[in-house]
Amino acid sequence: MLKNLFKPRSGPRVGDDLYARAVAQARNPAFYTRLHVADRIDARFELYTLHVLLLVLRLRDENTAQASDAAQAVFDVYVSALDHALREEGVGDVSVGKKMRKLGEAVYGRMNAYETPLRSADAAVLAEAMARNVYADAQAEHAAALADYALASRAALAGQDFKAVLATPAWAEV
Repeated sequence: MLKNLFKPRSGPRVGDDLYARAVAQARNPAFYTRLHVADRIDARFELYTLHVLLLVLRLRDENTAQASDAAQAVFDVYVSALDHALREEGVGDVSVGKKMRKLGEAVYGRMNAYETPLRSADAAVLAEAMARNVYADAQAEHAAALADYALASRAALAGQDFKAVLATPAWAEV
């Protein structure tokens, strides 16, 4: 048992790689130019959360231990990245716990708001949640297009073989 704990890992960890791919997609300039997502830290957080959720849902849909472990790894890397970002912003050790709790609540809130409409392909409900969270405007005109993108990405990921998702997740065009 202890041998596994201290055994060196070969190659990049799946969570790190998939998280990096989710972040790269969330940074696609088209979100900010075509879909008019504000280029602010809170809006970027929303796009990162959406893309991590899309990957986590796809991996969990596989319904295997390996896929479940990969989904958990992606989520763990995301939470670690949030912690790291707070520390880089100069948040002190005493405050990190409180701020991480607030961020954790926000992440879980978004995931709860998005998961059901993503699973049921309910574009209207998803657009409402995205208008509220991503655009901070219940009447955001581009929220429906972002919801359509998210649903198309969910379908593209679902159409991929598990190993292909691990190698290069298929995102919809923005």
